[in-house]
Amino acid sequence: MKKRYSAAFAVLATATLASAAQAADAPANLPTVVTAGKSRLVLNLVDRKVYKVSDDLQAMTGSAADVLSKLPSVDVDADGKLSLRGDSKVMILIDGKPSALLSGPNAGDGLMQLSAGDIDRVEVMNNPPPEYRAEGTGGVINIITRRNLLGGPSASAQASLGNHRRGALSAIGSWQQNALSLNGSVGLRQDDRQRNIRSQLTVQDPKTQQIVISDEQLNEHLRRVIPSVKAGLDYKLSDQQSLSLDSAWRERTGDRFFDQHNSSNSAPNIAIKLSDRHSDGHEWSRNSEQTLRFKQQLRVANETLTLGMHRSVEHERERYAYQNVQVLPQAALSVDHLYLNHDLVMHELTVDYLLPLSDDSQLKAGAAAQHDNNHFFPAGDDVDPLSGAIVPNPALNNDYRFHQNILAAYASWQRNWDNWTFLAGARVEHTAVNGEQHSSGETLAQRYGGVYPSLRLEHSLSEQESLTLGYGRRLSRPDPESLNPLIDHQDTHNLRSGNPNLRPQDTQSVELGYRKESNKATYGVTGYWRINRNSVTDLTQLISPDVTLITKVNLPRTTSEGLEFNLDGALGAQLSGRLSGNLFQQQIDATALGTSGLRSSNGLNLKASLDWHPSAIDVLQLSFSRTDRRLTPQGSIAPIQLLNLGFKRQLRTDLSLVCTVADLFNGQRLIRESSLPGLNQRYERVQPGQSVFIGLSYTLGKPKKSGKSSSFDYEQ
Repeated sequence: MKKRYSAAFAVLATATLASAAQAADAPANLPTVVTAGKSRLVLNLVDRKVYKVSDDLQAMTGSAADVLSKLPSVDVDADGKLSLRGDSKVMILIDGKPSALLSGPNAGDGLMQLSAGDIDRVEVMNNPPPEYRAEGTGGVINIITRRNLLGGPSASAQASLGNHRRGALSAIGSWQQNALSLNGSVGLRQDDRQRNIRSQLTVQDPKTQQIVISDEQLNEHLRRVIPSVKAGLDYKLSDQQSLSLDSAWRERTGDRFFDQHNSSNSAPNIAIKLSDRHSDGHEWSRNSEQTLRFKQQLRVANETLTLGMHRSVEHERERYAYQNVQVLPQAALSVDHLYLNHDLVMHELTVDYLLPLSDDSQLKAGAAAQHDNNHFFPAGDDVDPLSGAIVPNPALNNDYRFHQNILAAYASWQRNWDNWTFLAGARVEHTAVNGEQHSSGETLAQRYGGVYPSLRLEHSLSEQESLTLGYGRRLSRPDPESLNPLIDHQDTHNLRSGNPNLRPQDTQSVELGYRKESNKATYGVTGYWRINRNSVTDLTQLISPDVTLITKVNLPRTTSEGLEFNLDGALGAQLSGRLSGNLFQQQIDATALGTSGLRSSNGLNLKASLDWHPSAIDVLQLSFSRTDRRLTPQGSIAPIQLLNLGFKRQLRTDLSLVCTVADLFNGQRLIRESSLPGLNQRYERVQPGQSVFIGLSYTLGKPKKSGKSSSFDYEQ
């Protein structure tokens, strides 16, 4: 299979170069010059901000993580983990529906699997309306995929090649006739990543009272192939009834290798332990989703009843073989295996009702039922050095089943009058959780519920200026694996374990904003304040002088406040720029974890980009982002800085050439420092090597109608 994929990318390279040369020589019709600042790429609604990503050059060659990392207030680390205003508990949706691919601790991997070329726009909701689940204390990010391209029979194809055998192929098409509309896409990505990890641990041995310094160095290499297929159908049964069906399938397969070196020394530099560990591994996962919607128009104009069914399934299988060389104290070569497996199944039923009360007022109400059925069953074994027989390792075998049922109902009312817009509502949710740890006989049972109100108020000071006020309450439920009490031995020196006593995080937030929009520029500021109770965080404990255990605990209280700002406008006839930032203060009360008093920090997260149009057919794009130092209950995480470049040439009206460079100066460097009595740890993970792509995009179909100054086309 790998040979077939490599051959496909080789053919792609030849076709890319040949098509580029042919298009460059062809006297095709070229577009007129683009005036910077004319195109509106952000739409501000009362309850969300909507970002059009079509002009982002990374959208052609990169992943969803690459595109989201450029949005204001959104930060994405090297593993794809996303945070909004510094809160990593964000609910990520695809076309308004949750996905097993983008939930839990593996959500970052899911964002890096999702091709950016499939994305039409992104909705960011810091204070979502009640029709969305109350899950996600940071807010909601809704990724809306491309469906109908040009309003008729149409298609587009994209192909790109990158360094280190990276590459991407994708095609999307749509067809419409009478009451039937069809759309679909196919994609293939090949990714290559390297990680260099170093963990330095300084502890005082509780037995000998000696200072022991342990050093773990790991060089990891991952290569993945990700095919995907998506299809959709919309059918108008009558003037009052319509039916839609969407289905998506993604698979990930690849190899993972690493070499690990461990050493422990006591002062003054006396070697205690010395070992090496090599791993050969293979990973595979498959994700599929199906959504069925039925919409009924009722008696009043625009009065609708929508019934929905959604199913999301993910299967993952990972296989790793390890060779262990113990140099000091000397021991024979040993071999062991680790198998990581899980099955995640989610079903959801929804009913939504919309009633226009007048031209300026509407009522929404609905209910939802969700059932999660998850199964985690990792295993491990050792190879007998004499006989070669496989001996199961009871410490690595785990059979954990997790069931969660969520029942919800909501109502909201929106009213517009004069220069005011009012949107208020509430959502009621009840959660029932049951866990069964068959390996140890432990069980888990939790029941909790709550009312989660939200309020949005917008006042137009003029045609260009407005004030907004928002309030909301939300929760974040613990991930299923965070509730599993058994210890994960995947990293033999950094063990991990869940906590069955975790409670859900509860967050209340308030924000006040000002915005001004004109033809030349848009700018705004928003002040916000959050209070979190029972935040879930990591707690590091010392097991032995060179082994730590990381588990999950609740923090009694954390607060954060900040001031967001953004500026978007033209800097001349050929140059436009965007600047956004988040000036924040964070305060943590970790007294319950053994630290003294409150800890606080200030920082500035900053993003800036420039678009330069030197000619009618060329655009050069530069973007910079900086994530400032962040507090953890036992330490801090150092700042991260990234610089990306992109260039696009419109070879013809239907063909364009794009070149991108991601992370130009190797800024993907995560440094986490922890300090507590008797233990100091510095963890550094570097992802070296810039990602360089060159690609072509071709569109076939009926051209769009023009005439509007704003290129933003949004369907609410």
